[in-house]
Amino acid sequence: MALVTDDKHPKLGARIRAWDYEFEWTPEHKTADQVRPLMFTYDKLAADCLDRLDELGTSSNAEEGSPSKGCPHPDFYELLKQHAPKEPILQQLWDEVNTVPDWVDWAEIERGQQVFLRFGGPSIVSLTFHALLGGMGSRRIVETLSRTGGFGVKVARRRLLETFQHVLDVTESLSSIQPGGRGFASTLRVRFLHASVRRRILRLAAKDPSYFDTATLGIPISDLDSIGTVLTFSADLIWVGFPRQGIHLTPSEISSYLALWRYVSHLLGTPTDPLSNPSLAKATMESMILSEIDPSPTSCILANNIIAALQNQPPSYASASFLRAEAYWLNGKELATSLSIPKPPVFYTLLVAGQCLFFMTMTYLKRTLPSFDESSIIKMRRRLRELTLEQVGGEEAKHAFQYVPEPGFITTDDGDEVKKERWNFSVWGNASVERRNMLAVVVAAGVAWLCATNLVAIVGKVSALL
Repeated sequence: MALVTDDKHPKLGARIRAWDYEFEWTPEHKTADQVRPLMFTYDKLAADCLDRLDELGTSSNAEEGSPSKGCPHPDFYELLKQHAPKEPILQQLWDEVNTVPDWVDWAEIERGQQVFLRFGGPSIVSLTFHALLGGMGSRRIVETLSRTGGFGVKVARRRLLETFQHVLDVTESLSSIQPGGRGFASTLRVRFLHASVRRRILRLAAKDPSYFDTATLGIPISDLDSIGTVLTFSADLIWVGFPRQGIHLTPSEISSYLALWRYVSHLLGTPTDPLSNPSLAKATMESMILSEIDPSPTSCILANNIIAALQNQPPSYASASFLRAEAYWLNGKELATSLSIPKPPVFYTLLVAGQCLFFMTMTYLKRTLPSFDESSIIKMRRRLRELTLEQVGGEEAKHAFQYVPEPGFITTDDGDEVKKERWNFSVWGNASVERRNMLAVVVAAGVAWLCATNLVAIVGKVSALL
């Protein structure tokens, strides 16, 4: 980890460099020791509700992994809604999520949803390669993920699509995220999924402490983990993912996007204070970059599994080299190298640069032409859902407890086993994204050349007149 200072307790005003990201230490930043207590607190209300549903006999197969034919995974959202009127602990959770906090401004949250859709392309790239792949750099987080099996090469792509479906659900429309909407229900299902994974791992650890070292790793899916996860979908996009693609949000867009994810945090049972204002959200994100990112061998396996799972897959059919170039561009050389991601050829880095040029052009066109912005948001909303459902066979994600931790099981797929590509243009057989990005590079180079030659001509004429 590269730091301007090696002091574990930086002084106010100190310049910090961690994982190719620089920031200044302020009173809002927290050291690893200061955030450590959050490793041992978690969403106890959802845990208690899960236990109560078990006692009622409504979720007896929740930890059985793959239920028998005709016996589907329990839908905890529907079970909560059905039994809440008769069970105090369930009613407590139901009342909590259906009570809208005073700080919620629905108009602002709707604007936050539009931010994601306005920057749909760069949002997807940032979520995939920075938030998810780069997030594998968290040594503690991957110890939980590796025990679920959800990030093995054969299932990682579907797992990513399910996560993306949840993001689409919460950004689909204002009614979707409000009580009773699709995004509202989806978020509560994710909350129960987290509770199920946590309970399963803790039960296995109680039988065999070596399975999961809670003293070192904390409680699986702790408050600290949950805060970090929400920040990767919000603050990380704003201050890392977007800027590294040449896109900078306005103060209004930043506030609105954070407001959306603060409300999602509320529904997830995650502390909401870190997202209460942009300054604190940024400081919390930076504190976690410094204290939480520390890649392990497991981090390397899961990060490379993501690339192997996405290689040459529809709809983009991107090559492994291009995906690796995305990882280097979005996370920086230091983190990408620490995750054992092979360095891509310069050619593919140029393609990523072309992609950024394309995104920047579209982004600033939308800001210039409000009518274009409005129509593109509508099209993006519809197209993203169509594409996502198409890739999962038309099935809406229910966020069921599919990837069940088992004694002795840890994901160990070798993500380096990707199909080898020849160094020629044949890898572009279906790679529409790579063709588009190459076109952007060519156009940009042509424009730059024309500007340069015209500038030389103008300078020559001016010189002749002097």
